[in-house]
Amino acid sequence: MAQLVLFTGGARSGKSWRAEQYASQQAEHVVYIATAQAGDAEMQHRIGLHQAQRPSHWQTLEAPLAVSQTLAQLPNGSVVLLDCLTLLVSNLLLANETQPEPIVQAEIQAILAAQQAHDLHLIVVTNEVGMGIVPAYALGRVYRDLIGRANQQIAAAANAVYLVVAGIAIEVRQLQAAWAK
Repeated sequence: MAQLVLFTGGARSGKSWRAEQYASQQAEHVVYIATAQAGDAEMQHRIGLHQAQRPSHWQTLEAPLAVSQTLAQLPNGSVVLLDCLTLLVSNLLLANETQPEPIVQAEIQAILAAQQAHDLHLIVVTNEVGMGIVPAYALGRVYRDLIGRANQQIAAAANAVYLVVAGIAIEVRQLQAAWAK
């Protein structure tokens, strides 16, 4: 049965680590979809750290712009860890600065459709970026809004949502207000 699980939190909260732990409990073979691009040495180092911490027998697929197409090519029932939605939205925004919203919305809808159509157990990692200051520049505000809406769409479709704070995963659905259910 298709499952969608979302791990969100701030930068360096432990969300990727917790999502990897969760994925390991679901299956031995996990397909890891990476959205990061090594544009500089520091990012290359970060990617290397992520690669080193996950099991070497996991399959890694790089999909900085077309996650939905990658999901659509996977065998039915696969356990998939998407790390991360935040970078996917950033990549799509930077590739489509003049009209990013329809592109991002279409990709989120296509991800959700592929997850259902292929009966995937999809685990999504994202950042909660809207809890800080309002960005001083327009592109930053557009990005904050795009990822906020994308996170809401994924969370609305998810079977479970975990907020990771200081390495501790909190099950958000259990804490949801009764009137909002």
